[in-house]
Amino acid sequence: MARHSGSYTTSDLSRKSGDIIAEALRHPVTITQRNKPRLVLLNIEDYKRLMKQSDARAVGTIDAMSDELFADFEAAVEAYADSDEGQR
Repeated sequence: MARHSGSYTTSDLSRKSGDIIAEALRHPVTITQRNKPRLVLLNIEDYKRLMKQSDARAVGTIDAMSDELFADFEAAVEAYADSDEGQR
């Protein structure tokens, strides 16, 4: 079965774990299941770097808002839109 470098099936993972781990130490490796990407193996330094970047980006994003805060935000946007329409 032909595959591009850095991508293995779950069957490969059980048969070639040593090779896959060695490759994952050099660069992220995708594990597929039924031809769909399911997992990524990466070295701890890359993981820590991604987590640090993720923490910095999550602050102040809509995804990080609580449901209550998002509802308040949505209501404020709608109120602003309604008041803006009245001025046209």
